[in-house]
Amino acid sequence: MEMESPSGYVKEERFIDLYKANIFALLLFVPIILLYTFPFYLIWGPDEPFVFIKNMLEITSLSSALLGVLVIAIGVAVHELIHGITWSCYTKNGFRSIKFGVLMKMLTPYCHCKEPLRVRQYIIGALMPSIILGIIPIMYAWYSGNIHILLFAIFFTVSAAGDFMIVQLIWREDMRSLVLDHPSEAGCFIYKKED
Repeated sequence: MEMESPSGYVKEERFIDLYKANIFALLLFVPIILLYTFPFYLIWGPDEPFVFIKNMLEITSLSSALLGVLVIAIGVAVHELIHGITWSCYTKNGFRSIKFGVLMKMLTPYCHCKEPLRVRQYIIGALMPSIILGIIPIMYAWYSGNIHILLFAIFFTVSAAGDFMIVQLIWREDMRSLVLDHPSEAGCFIYKKED
C-alpha cells in the first residue's frame, strides 16, 4: 500500500530495471572476482598459478555443485531475511512491517518494508546483506585460506547488485527524507521535505 505524502513532503518515484540489474550483476562478477581472488592468491596461492586454478576447478565436483546449489538457495533466503531484520529495527511495528515475496516476472525474491524509513536507515538495511554475506566472509577467506568461503563471498557480494543500484538512487538525498519501498516493483518512493 502506497503512503500518502506527509504534510511538507514531496513524493518522487525511483525504480531500477531488473534486466539492467541482472546485467550489472554479471558485469560485477569480473571486478569482484579480481578484487577478492587476487589478495587470496597472494596470501594462500601456490607458487604456480596453474596449481591454484586447478585447485579452484577441483572443488566443482558434482557433490560440491549440489551442496553449492543448496547453500545458494539458503543464502538467498538469508539475504532477504537480513534486509527484513535490519529494517525492522527502525520501524514502529517491528517485524510486522516486513513482507517477503517473489517478483514473478524475473523470479526475484524481495523483502519489502511497509513503513517509511529515513534515507540512512534504508541504506543500512539495503547494504547489510552484502556486508554479512560478502564482506565478512571474504575477510574470513583471506584469513583462513578457505576457497569455498571465497566463492561464497564472491557470489553473495555480486547477488547484492540490485541493492547497490537502489542505494545509488538515493544515497545523495537529504538524510531527513523518507524512503518507502515500492510494494510490487524494484524501487522506492522518496518523500523530500519541501523547501
